[in-house]
Amino acid sequence: MARFSGANHYRFQILWCCLFCILLLCFITNHSLLTNDDRRLRRSKGWEHRLRSSAHPRSSTGATVLVTGAAGFIGSHVAVALKNRGDGVVGLDNFNRYYDTTLKRARQAKLESAGLFIVDGDINDREILKKLSNLIKFSHVMHLAAQAGVRQAMKNPSSYMDSNIYGFVSLLEVICKYAKPMPAIIWASSSSVYGLNSKVPFSETDRTDQPASLYAASKKAGEEIAHTYNHIYGLSITGLRFFTVYGPWGRPDMAYFFFTKNILEGKPIEIYEGGKGGVIARDFTYIDDIVKGCLAALDTSEKSGGGGKKMRAAQLRVYNLGNSSPVEVGRLVSILERLLKVKARRVAKAMPKNGDVMYTRANISLAEKELGYKPTTDLKSGLEKFVKWYLRYYNQSSVN
Repeated sequence: MARFSGANHYRFQILWCCLFCILLLCFITNHSLLTNDDRRLRRSKGWEHRLRSSAHPRSSTGATVLVTGAAGFIGSHVAVALKNRGDGVVGLDNFNRYYDTTLKRARQAKLESAGLFIVDGDINDREILKKLSNLIKFSHVMHLAAQAGVRQAMKNPSSYMDSNIYGFVSLLEVICKYAKPMPAIIWASSSSVYGLNSKVPFSETDRTDQPASLYAASKKAGEEIAHTYNHIYGLSITGLRFFTVYGPWGRPDMAYFFFTKNILEGKPIEIYEGGKGGVIARDFTYIDDIVKGCLAALDTSEKSGGGGKKMRAAQLRVYNLGNSSPVEVGRLVSILERLLKVKARRVAKAMPKNGDVMYTRANISLAEKELGYKPTTDLKSGLEKFVKWYLRYYNQSSVN
């Protein structure tokens, strides 16, 4: 009996020791997550002055906007456009490693040259969000931070939950409970929410309950979350369903981007085909057209209700922002060949079951009517601008 009690006591000591270590590790990890951004800010000399200066609009009628994902592709373009027209803008970005952070830092440098300050922080860090809300009275939040990409979801599904769901909730919680007054929200949904919907063109009233990928499911969840916060707190929210955005300073994981890289390097490019030789087509939308849509959504957004309480029914909208002119991927490659003056090494492959869909096309009539949205850039013109940027940024020359 004594031996049993001694052994039992020894096991309890080990158990408590392990439990203590786990709790200590959790505390250290959690403390690090909650304070890394705060420490970055404290180390940045004069950060509060830079923050206030960046947030100050040039006129009394200008907006004061927090742009999340400001070092991202769409976020950086939108932030610069807002700043250039005289709005006060503060960026927020965690500079994650989904793709080469060198490109993100280059975008940051471009924004800083325009007088725009980016806070190095995560939307899941509520302490940094509270700090920003206390320091600056934002009139709008342009929420463009997200884990993007359909295929990556099969490799790292948790990142989509962390950013697109938990991060969105974290942001809305702080806005609704700590920001006074509550700003209006404009946020990035996705054309992916249409999923397996076979009706084209895709309209905002079409069903979106058949996601084809985890990324699509996370964005659909975001739309339901937006509805909930609008209903409970009277938060003014506008969702924008982007359709295959491309252009200078784009994402390296997008087909037009890595096709360009592989063509110049003489590497083969895989062109997917659907069943029975079916072609893949996308509603490619140039970044400048998307930016105009984002700014129009911001300019037409209504004020949210009272801070933390629903004072009245608030605006809840969703719009397609596309080009409404789908182009086959093969034609995209042909345009790149002409612009780069290099023949691509094409390899036809069956489309993998990774969540991608065969065809996308936006019905943009609602955005045209209510936002004045009218895309003006065709794929050839847009790719020409992208290729010029690509060759300049990577110090390359097309082959004659």
